[in-house]
Order: sequence, then structure tokens, then C-alpha cells
Amino acid sequence: MLILRPVNFSDLQGIERLAVVCGGRLTTLPANRDHLSELISRSTRSVEASVEKPGSESYHFVLEDTVAHSIVGIAGIEAAVGLGSPFYSYRISDVVQASAELQIHNRIPALHLCQDYIGASRLYTLFLEDDFRSPDNLRLLSLSRLMFMAAHPERFASRLIAELQGVTDGQGKSPFWENLGRHFFSMELRKAVYLTGIDSKSFIADLLPQHPVYLPLLGKTARAALGRPRKDAAEVLELLEEQGFTYRNYVDIFDAGPTLEAPTHMLKVMTQSRLMPLAVREEAMTAEDGRPALVSNDGLQDYCCLKVMLNPAEPTLNRPAAEALGLTDGSRARVYWLD
Repeated sequence: MLILRPVNFSDLQGIERLAVVCGGRLTTLPANRDHLSELISRSTRSVEASVEKPGSESYHFVLEDTVAHSIVGIAGIEAAVGLGSPFYSYRISDVVQASAELQIHNRIPALHLCQDYIGASRLYTLFLEDDFRSPDNLRLLSLSRLMFMAAHPERFASRLIAELQGVTDGQGKSPFWENLGRHFFSMELRKAVYLTGIDSKSFIADLLPQHPVYLPLLGKTARAALGRPRKDAAEVLELLEEQGFTYRNYVDIFDAGPTLEAPTHMLKVMTQSRLMPLAVREEAMTAEDGRPALVSNDGLQDYCCLKVMLNPAEPTLNRPAAEALGLTDGSRARVYWLD
């Protein structure tokens, strides 16, 4: 059985392994034990805290294979970005230049360094081990976070964002970074990502150009990469768009991957998940008997979510699933139908 639950300190070795497998692709999952320990500590403090409005909290969840007792995925939510440290983006918008004498009026697209998303909540640190990467498991890992948000809306902002990794070439290089970032940072993209991941962010403000970067000055491949996700992020992009996320011309400062956003209260999980009583029986529901659904309790420290088959007319959990969720016969659980 695969269950999603909050991280705890016993997960450190498993998360370290995921960070190594990830290979430095995620800013927020560096292979650094001190940072990963702080990630767990911050998440633990966040679920234990009494919260009335979003602040510096960060919530990370692991996807656990209960048979092998191994951690196969991780996903997180940041309650409000940019409060403790800067959160930079590039906004793509036009610069207007005109000459009355020559009667010329030009609109030139440009990158503007900004912190427009300060205070927004963010989905981040989504990583699933290759051996477990399937559409069902990806939905469980990604959407279970939204189930947690639906249970605790006071902990999150009215706007939610998600950043997707930008395109890379056959050698794993980012054409945007090679064309722009490298000239200002004088380092490999992997090192810049690592430094950002361990919260060493002052170098960004020190080294990035403070004035607009005119897009016609960039190379063709760099311009083509703007707002495009990596090929292996296509499934995640589809999941987010199904939930109501849209791209509004904001991109990552390193690889120009798209930043998607949505009104938190309008997400499908928020509007369509329901609390309902569930019966408990010994045998498992079959595909012929029910529909796939995410089921979660509404806990904090003991939050848990899993994917099951449920009969809408008579929603019933088998006993192992109910025990994993901490539910007994007739208990209310949050249900989100997946088809």
C-alpha cells in the first residue's frame, strides 16, 4: 500500500536517498543532510503549530511503500513565499519605446526581475522515484497536498503557485541559463540550484541584472525555452491545469520554466472534495465495484491520504486502508473522486 503522510525524522535516510537519485534537479531537494534535517524539522514544527493565517510554515509529505517500508516520493507546500527570504521571478511584459520625431512606436518584450508572488502559497519539492512513477501514483503524490489544504484552508494564502522545471537539451543543459544566467553567475546551473536549495540566496540579488532584459537580445533557443516545461514534467503540467492552474507569463530566473498560479479556493480538490462517513469491511473493493478516489483524514501530525476504490452509493474502506487512515466504521473522511 502507498500512503502519503507528513515527514518525520525517521524518514531522513529515505529522503537523502531521494535527493541523491534526484541528482540536483530540484532546488528544494539538495543532497545536503543539514538542509534535509531542517526541512523535516520545519515541517514538524509547522504541523504542530496553531495557525490562523499563513506565515513561515512549510509542510512536506512522503509517499511511503508500507510493504517495503521505503520512502518513494516527496512533495511539499510552502505557506507563504518571500517572507523569510527573497522569492524572485522573471515577469515577461513589454517595454514601450517611442520617438515622436521619427513617429516610431515600439513594444519590446522583456524580462523583468520581480518579487510579485510574495505572500502566495507554493507547491514544491515534487519528486517520485522512477520505479513508482505512474499516472496513479503521481496523482496521489501531487493531489494529496491539495487534500491537506482543503482540510486546513486557514493555513494557506488565497493564491497558490507551482513552478515547473524548464527545458534542457540532450546534454541536460538549460539553453536559457547558458544564454543568460551563466554570464552573470559564472557557474554551472547545478551549483546555482544547489546554493538556492540550501538557502544561500543573497548572490541572486547581487549578481542578477536589475534592469529589463530585452528578449530580442537573447538567442533563439533561449527565447524558445521561455515558459516551457521539461518533457518529463508534462504529466504534472496536465494535473495542475486540470485543477485550474494557468500560466501568466512568469518564469523561473534560472531555467525559464513556467510558474503556474490559481486562486486557492477555486481548485477542483477544494471545491469537489467532500467529508462523508465511510463503512469498514474486511475485503478490498474491486475496480468493478467502485470508482478510484483519494481518501484522507483531516489530521495535522497524523494526516494521511491514499488512493482506493469506492462505491459512491455505499462508500466502504477495507480494514487495512481504514487503519492506515486512523478511521473506524462510520468515521468521516475527505473523499475526492478521480474520474
